[in-house]
Amino acid sequence: MQSPRFIFTLCMSILLSIMPIKAAFAQIDNDYDYQLSVDDQISVSIFNESDLSIENVKISTAGRISMPLIGQVNVKGLTVTALENELVRLYLNGYLKTPRVTVTITEYRPFYINGEVKQPGSYAYRKGLTVQKAVTLAGGFTERASTKSISLKSEDDVIRTNSVLLNDGVRPGDVLTIGTSFF
Repeated sequence: MQSPRFIFTLCMSILLSIMPIKAAFAQIDNDYDYQLSVDDQISVSIFNESDLSIENVKISTAGRISMPLIGQVNVKGLTVTALENELVRLYLNGYLKTPRVTVTITEYRPFYINGEVKQPGSYAYRKGLTVQKAVTLAGGFTERASTKSISLKSEDDVIRTNSVLLNDGVRPGDVLTIGTSFF
């Protein structure tokens, strides 16, 4: 029989070996932490109130959506859960007795890729997107591309250069730049 200390050490080493892998593939596994922003598309369903529900609405450049009865609602920077709570609060203010609100992201804002790819531009985000998949969507690398000179700028202005790997995750709004190889 193994000692409790051995089992604890084994479990911790397994956990620590998995953590870097999970970080390398940081994706949007669920919409719980995801912050809504301009060009995301959402649907809002209010149970038993189909006239108040909206489908496939893009968040405006001002970061708002328009909801029946309550008007313009600021959604930029909110999570899905926070937006649901905000809509419940607003509808409780003289409109509905017990609003049950569900918010669904129907389309994420695009990501952007430029530099040494065959078709630079903006592309629709897909869950599980990696740098390699993003390059593939953009037609692949050009002959002069360097897989060691990739930078990734996130929407919160965090810029990573020369440490970006092909299996790193890409998030909505990210800007990928593929550098040039010198030989």
